[in-house]
Amino acid sequence: MIRFENLTKSFWVNGKRKIVIDNLNLTLPTGRSLALLGRNGAGKSTLLEIVAGIQRPDHGRVVTDGTMSWPVGLGSSFHRDLSGVENVRFIARVYGVDTDDLVAFVQDFAELGPSFYMPMRTYSSGMRSRLTFGASMGIKFDTYLVDEVTAVGDKSFKDKSRALFADRMKTSSAIMVNHNMNQIREFCDAGVVLEKGRAQYFDDLEAAITLHQTMLS
Repeated sequence: MIRFENLTKSFWVNGKRKIVIDNLNLTLPTGRSLALLGRNGAGKSTLLEIVAGIQRPDHGRVVTDGTMSWPVGLGSSFHRDLSGVENVRFIARVYGVDTDDLVAFVQDFAELGPSFYMPMRTYSSGMRSRLTFGASMGIKFDTYLVDEVTAVGDKSFKDKSRALFADRMKTSSAIMVNHNMNQIREFCDAGVVLEKGRAQYFDDLEAAITLHQTMLS
């Protein structure tokens, strides 16, 4: 369960206050994997970061009854001056999991070779995604927050990533931001459409996708 209570978030843009989340009151059910849909700039990534605790709302709060991952695919979750392995060790300590086990899992999964021991500022975007995705999947969360990334790299690596994510979804749920409706349909079974600071929950995923595509047309 994730409950938004009077949640508001705004930013100052060119001297004007832009509200991206507007007094949101909504309860998302436990055990559903949700597609978070909306046009570019609607505030989807911002909402994920608030759920993860990375950003603070202007007012209101998020109430949850389970563990949340950081937004997978968000490069700012990791320190660019630390190596990949140092970032993974730090994450393990933060989330209270066995450090050596997580390092071994990510090293094997991400397939970064010697770059695993180099500063993340030297990584390509794909390498960063491999590391962040692997580190997140290496920890058992109740809910995975996924921002545009479920698989990167060549076909074999994408297949491996999708298989791992599908395995995690057997016992966990997700909130996924993704412009690829095929991936949305593969991993999600309900939807939330965010528009003008308001969010609408759909138990029927196809109804959410239909509304989303109608708004884009």
